[in-house]
Amino acid sequence: MTIPALADATEIACDVLVVGGGTAGTMAALTAAGRGANVLLLEKAHVRHSGALAMGMDGVNNAVIPGRAEPDDYVAEITRANDGVVDQSTVRQTATRGFDMVKRLESYGVKFEKDEHGEYAVRQVHRSGSYVLPMPEGKDVKKVLYRQLRRREMREKIRIENRVMPVRVLTVEGRAVGAAGFNTRTGEFVVVRAGAVVLATGPCGRLGLPASGYLYGTYENPTNAGDGYAMAYHAGAALTGIECFQINPLIKDYNGPACAYVANPFGGYQVNRHGERFVESDYWSGRMMAEFAAELASDRAPVYLKLSHLPEETIGAVESILHTTERPTRGTFHEGRGHDYRTHDIEMHISEIGLCGGHSASGVRVDAHARTTVPRLYAAGDLACVPHNYMIGAFVFGDLAGADAAQFPCYDGELPQDQVAAAHELVYRPLRNPDGPPQPQVEYKLRRFVNDYVAPPKSGAKLSLAVEAFERMTGEIAGMGARTPHELMRCAEVSFIRDCAEMAARSSLARTESRWGLYHERLDHPERDDAGWLHHLDLRKSPSGTMEFTARPVEPYVVPVPEFTPAGGPERPLGEAALIPVATAGPGAAAPAARPAGAATPAPSGRVAAASDPALLRLLALAEESPDLDALHPYLADTDPAIRAAAVATLGETVPSGAGPALAARLRDSAPQVRSAAAAALRELVEVLPAQPELGQALRAALDVPDAAVRTAALEVLRALRLGEAPVYAAALADADIEVRLHAVRGLVSVDAVGDLASAAADPAREVRVAVARGLAAVRAPAPAPLAPLLVDPDPLVKAAAFAALASTGCPPACTGPATRALTDTAWQVRAGAAAALRAAAPAEAVPALAKALADPNADVRKAAVLSLLAHRAHPGARGALATATTDNDADVRAYAARATS
Repeated sequence: MTIPALADATEIACDVLVVGGGTAGTMAALTAAGRGANVLLLEKAHVRHSGALAMGMDGVNNAVIPGRAEPDDYVAEITRANDGVVDQSTVRQTATRGFDMVKRLESYGVKFEKDEHGEYAVRQVHRSGSYVLPMPEGKDVKKVLYRQLRRREMREKIRIENRVMPVRVLTVEGRAVGAAGFNTRTGEFVVVRAGAVVLATGPCGRLGLPASGYLYGTYENPTNAGDGYAMAYHAGAALTGIECFQINPLIKDYNGPACAYVANPFGGYQVNRHGERFVESDYWSGRMMAEFAAELASDRAPVYLKLSHLPEETIGAVESILHTTERPTRGTFHEGRGHDYRTHDIEMHISEIGLCGGHSASGVRVDAHARTTVPRLYAAGDLACVPHNYMIGAFVFGDLAGADAAQFPCYDGELPQDQVAAAHELVYRPLRNPDGPPQPQVEYKLRRFVNDYVAPPKSGAKLSLAVEAFERMTGEIAGMGARTPHELMRCAEVSFIRDCAEMAARSSLARTESRWGLYHERLDHPERDDAGWLHHLDLRKSPSGTMEFTARPVEPYVVPVPEFTPAGGPERPLGEAALIPVATAGPGAAAPAARPAGAATPAPSGRVAAASDPALLRLLALAEESPDLDALHPYLADTDPAIRAAAVATLGETVPSGAGPALAARLRDSAPQVRSAAAAALRELVEVLPAQPELGQALRAALDVPDAAVRTAALEVLRALRLGEAPVYAAALADADIEVRLHAVRGLVSVDAVGDLASAAADPAREVRVAVARGLAAVRAPAPAPLAPLLVDPDPLVKAAAFAALASTGCPPACTGPATRALTDTAWQVRAGAAAALRAAAPAEAVPALAKALADPNADVRKAAVLSLLAHRAHPGARGALATATTDNDADVRAYAARATS
């Protein structure tokens, strides 16, 4: 392509410019438009499938649900996890607004796991606080958000420009007035004038190099190259905590999360090669990663995610989540290795480093309204420094940014032509040198330096070498070659990565202490220094173009945390971070020469589009117009099942009035693909479909369809919308399919049909009998009597579930004896269930039995005994027994036992 003239730039005007169409950006756009602002949403890919949510999400890590968790407890938890360096006013926004955001997302159609009574099924992963809200069908979150953007009333206020990548924020007199960038498909130069700018470009995930060496095999979404970090820096905004890296546990050789937030609530956990749990810390933080790294470096390595001890139905449930959302290639990876969760524990390792506010604490400095230090410039999501903010926090701060930015009308003055010209040069300079070094080679080298010199453990000498390397590479990056708009995008990303790498190195040099465990471990400053460094480390671009630092004291907490006492006070200017001289054997080597002229440049890859059915093309075009049900009816009745399935998918995406009954009617379609599409759409939309009698009638009619998946979906939606009655669920207990019977059990729990539920205690399938035991504990008035036949069930997992249920129903004297005797059962699951049952028994009988169980060879049994003893801690014998458990060789047992004295 040729370089477009600066004068030929396309100019777009808006009130609010949102950069990035992922989690935070989508919410910012919706909220700003809802406040009446004209919004422009720029996305360098396509909003429909961009950002960290592109493949869905398996759960929410920080849901503060009333009745299950308290905002102040969550704020204190995050303060401890971040070693005290927290602006609690920002964290508190997530804590107090998160539940309303969950409800708002539900109103859009996002589905969170609920129990049979419609209450949120919050899980506990950490030893204190229950904040994890699973999303077993969270693969469609982005689809749901895109549907909201395409609603008629939103389309009138939100203009979406896909494939447009900003490279610089434009400022006038110190405030944001727009952005400059280009179209990644056509190469067109684009200039935007705006009243306010919201940056929501995600983390810098492409910073360190994965152990695989693949540039895009990163833990984070590989499109997150630090765009927003660099744009905020060059606009004059302060960044903070950049020395606090993101490092995560992951599956060895597969850059996907180890998924403790999914596996642990199901009974999975992390062990060393001896099968011992070793994690002492109570949060997935830098301190926990330090423990993880120490275990990997010891003779107790390797480290594994242990799932092989779980029963088949539990492993199946874990697989259904882990292999379908967020990282759907995970199942294929394990299959290629010949590994199965049933027979193999999965080796774990440590990810490459990155910058991320949402998973650690490195980002653009924002206040409680998502404002940066540059007026009318906002940051939200993983880009913003709100520690451990995760997905719900990204939505909350996107909402805050959109609401505050909506007050500013479009800037109507002259745009800064010098800044526009500089952005134009940054974008198109690779076209002047088409045979220069290609982006993959330069990026690999840059990120290899990050691994060599910046990754922890850090030292002043290595960090100083890093700075020298990144400064040297500025010239190499300027010499990169490109021939296509796509290659221009990748070259611009390398410049962002270089900026972030230098920020990370210089910030790590400036903080002369160790903090956050592995995230900032300085070998030459190994101690934490609260007296001098209970401070935020802010980074800005100085007027001369250098990076300068300020130590900003942590503000006094709104929620006291005894471990830390912020002193407040004035900021401490630090200037530039001083490099440490590094001895060399001679003069420094010159930078590598450019690639010889004439070297081959990889040809751009292409794809051939297949011819499409004209009816399908008409349907896809119609979907963009949010059609009503009448417009879709001819396609729903088409003779071609592929057209009918596409029409069902469109119906699920646009959700016109009457969508529920229409989808339910398609459950009886003759074509399996249509029935499957209808079932999937009904499940996805269950939170937004009105509970109409016609819908209930159509769902009940589908219960005689031979397709078991249809019957399962019909029962699930009937229960979720409260359209089913006990006779309907009771009749389904006779179904030949186990999944259908399991959903029948859940339905009976939802209507508290204890008698019908108890009748399923003789079901031939173990999974159903386990569900019955758990269900009898989940009804609104649980009682121990219906559990009697399950307490003597021949299957150990059924018996274990029945004993565990006694902890909720009460464990009367008639059950205490069997529970005590069950502590010697050959199956550890039964022993653990029995220990849980004794939590609800009289202390005089329970405590001596539980004290003996502390010597059980199985750590899970000992853990269950400790948790039950905590319920009896007023009993002297319980306190004595717990004191002995504080020296147990299992980290969980020790940690829970120690809580008896806290």
